[in-house]
Amino acid sequence: MLHMTNSPMSEPESGDGDRSSVTRHSWRQYVRAIGPGLISGACDDDPSGIATYAQAGSQFGLSFLWTALFTFPLIAVVQEICDRTALATGTGLGELALKRFNLTGRWIVGAILSALIVANTLNISADLVAIGSGMNLLRAGPTWIWALLAGIAISVLVVKGSFEHLTQVFKVLAGTLVVYIVVMVSVTHDWLRILQYGVIPHIQLKKSYISLLAALLGTTISPYIFFWQSANRLEEMHEEPEGGSQVEPLKRRSVRQAKFKQRTSRLDVFTGMAFSNIVMFAIIGTTGQTLHAHGITNIQSATQIASALKPVAGSLASVIFALGFIGSGLLAIPVLAASGSIGLSGLLGKEWGFSRKIREAPLFYILVAVGTIGGTALSLLNINPISLLVFVAVINAIISVPLLILVMIISNSRDLMGNYVNGYAANIVCGLTCVVMLVALIALFATGGISV
Repeated sequence: MLHMTNSPMSEPESGDGDRSSVTRHSWRQYVRAIGPGLISGACDDDPSGIATYAQAGSQFGLSFLWTALFTFPLIAVVQEICDRTALATGTGLGELALKRFNLTGRWIVGAILSALIVANTLNISADLVAIGSGMNLLRAGPTWIWALLAGIAISVLVVKGSFEHLTQVFKVLAGTLVVYIVVMVSVTHDWLRILQYGVIPHIQLKKSYISLLAALLGTTISPYIFFWQSANRLEEMHEEPEGGSQVEPLKRRSVRQAKFKQRTSRLDVFTGMAFSNIVMFAIIGTTGQTLHAHGITNIQSATQIASALKPVAGSLASVIFALGFIGSGLLAIPVLAASGSIGLSGLLGKEWGFSRKIREAPLFYILVAVGTIGGTALSLLNINPISLLVFVAVINAIISVPLLILVMIISNSRDLMGNYVNGYAANIVCGLTCVVMLVALIALFATGGISV
């Protein structure tokens, strides 16, 4: 169990009518519950992640395949904890930090969240360039024009669109990542070798390997999806009939309803993280069998990926990878802009969320605009998108350590979580995640820093 038993103070179980209703609609509700976790998992495979995975595959072949399996339980448990804080309390991580810490602690958390917003802005810039590169691969025009148009379109969408419409768009964009799985299946002929590299770690004590390992951890265990998972779950709960206009936390529901909600939410999170890591596995496997095999060991553009794939995947390779970059970028940019804004707004006691109008959450939308517009402006500069993306992944690895500690402190607070505090398994896995990230960072700087 990842958590302790439900609170005995919960409302009594409802009668047979509630039991039959839950049973009758359970499968439909399980399927319908696939949403926030799936979107978080797909966001984790943004162009930053795709570039980092491709860099790992091109430089080291299949040597990094094992990281997809290794990181799955780590990120799945961390995201389940973030999700459970929303389910148990009905509030976001930022508000919970406001309640849990004194003034000094809030200043520290605020500084970390400010650094997250800066990192996200850099990530947005690189993702916009990736979208432009994808459109350029489709021969639709120059990269900078599409980067600018995408930035403007996303800014309008997040300000004018409703949360319900945004969610539907996000789910469609998440589906575009399936193309990477299709490509890997088409290029793979020796599945036994793939299985061997996927299960057995092939660690190399090289500076470039350690640097990319830290980058892979940073882009897989991304700090921005901690806040997005919690916030997206709250938005989803806000749309439920329970509680009316207010989010109804688990402790206010019947025991049966609370257990069912927790099961469906956990299924959603684990499904989303599994999908994310399967895509990670596919990209490393594809580039390891093609780019690395063709001697292309230093990716500088999305064009190189498509060029190397043409001999084995046909003329559709360019289109497939362009669609992947475009779809993942369009999905990730509003999430990147919102995640740090959600945390900082909550920490300052302000309203947040795409379900609210601008006048209801002005600070949130200002911060979102700063991230999106700032990223759009940076994308127009002459930068190397691949180097920037991998650099941001390493920065995320640095930020994730204190944020993981923050999540653990909140999720172990009985005052905040009640009987939904972490169990032993959740604490062990989350603690192990902190240690793994810290060791990777120490090794990274001990070998001389970032090397891409």
